[in-house]
Amino acid sequence: MTEAVKLDKGREAAFKKKLMDKLPNGVNLNMCLTCGVCASGCPATGLRDMDPRKFVRMVALGMDEELNKHPWVWLCSQCQRCVYVCPMNIDIAAMVFEARSSWPREERPSGILGSCDMALRNTCGSAMGISEEDFEWVVGDILDEVHEDQPGWEDLEAPVNKKGAHFFLSQNSREPGVEPEEMVPLWKILHIVGADWTYATRGWGGENYCMFLADDENWEKVARNSIESAMELGCKVYLNTECGHSTYSVWKGQQKYNIETDLEIAPMVQYYAKWIREGKLKPNSDWNKDLKVTFTCQDPCQQVRKSFGDPLADDLRFVIKTCVGEENFIDMVPNHSNNFCCGGGGGYLQSGYNEERLKYGEIKKDQILATAADYCVTPCHNCHDQIHKLADHYECKYHTIHLWTLIALALGVLGETERIYLGPDLVEVNLPESQE
Repeated sequence: MTEAVKLDKGREAAFKKKLMDKLPNGVNLNMCLTCGVCASGCPATGLRDMDPRKFVRMVALGMDEELNKHPWVWLCSQCQRCVYVCPMNIDIAAMVFEARSSWPREERPSGILGSCDMALRNTCGSAMGISEEDFEWVVGDILDEVHEDQPGWEDLEAPVNKKGAHFFLSQNSREPGVEPEEMVPLWKILHIVGADWTYATRGWGGENYCMFLADDENWEKVARNSIESAMELGCKVYLNTECGHSTYSVWKGQQKYNIETDLEIAPMVQYYAKWIREGKLKPNSDWNKDLKVTFTCQDPCQQVRKSFGDPLADDLRFVIKTCVGEENFIDMVPNHSNNFCCGGGGGYLQSGYNEERLKYGEIKKDQILATAADYCVTPCHNCHDQIHKLADHYECKYHTIHLWTLIALALGVLGETERIYLGPDLVEVNLPESQE
């Protein structure tokens, strides 16, 4: 039998006061009905004997001592599904952010802390600490390989620091750091549509773990550095790579820290859909008419529920169906803004709480298995990594791929070295003629 907690009427409730003073409308904390809708739909419910409703009630009752340094704030991915379903619109994710920030910086998870500090080592903003020189060298080296090994792509470009380019492209560090060939499909897509784009040596890093660390000062520093780099080059659109938290950290950071800019801050998926509708990008699903390989997709919380909403989720499905055939797409249930978080966000992958992360991801694993799809498309790096790891851990047979991989496959331009996440059923399908 659980022992009752006796509350001291003289408790100061300092954390509650902080929330009420700092956050808009006090995050509506006093409006809580204790209905439990937040907990019923949260994958973190039950982890370390905590759930969103319990967290909110403990804050409201001034149980600061019991909450202080409770690890659950690092087991919540801040996906905002609780906010989405709450009838009173209580911003539990904002409360978790403030709870994280209350930890002494050096006592926060070392993996998230290290990734934040790495991004501060130089002007790149790379969470892996990749230098300006190394990034430019990797881009040039991989581009040279394409020119030499892939006939027909001798004119492919990957500009760096190109003044006046229309698009400033961010890049997740994983590609130049450990999977450089994975950059190429996106370069090919941009080449086909005739996009005027550039990387920059300053601020190219498409990640911001300072946001996950709840380090406001350095979240702003990393976001501002990248935005100002795009502005200095005279770009018009800050085009985020397929990375959910990169998109959100720049989009939200610009608003939160009042960073003045005329840049359009846009997610990549939106432009894929735009280019297809305009006829600039012409993926074809004929390759899958007889194979009938099936696909589902993950709605990245950072890009859908937390920022660009269901129109982006619609664009995602439009692109996938164009590439594989509408009859070969099977949606998860629920989906769009109501979809479940996979457990890759919020810094989870770097938090060190691996057992809890895998447990959190069971709901997503079950969603994917219920579709019986062969592939899960994830236009987000952390989603990709987590869903891939879930398949390995739970011995599932589905494969996890980036959206750029699928588009390039449907265009017939996906090279042999750019297929590392495809299963045996697709690894030799629709190869470019020069590589057949």
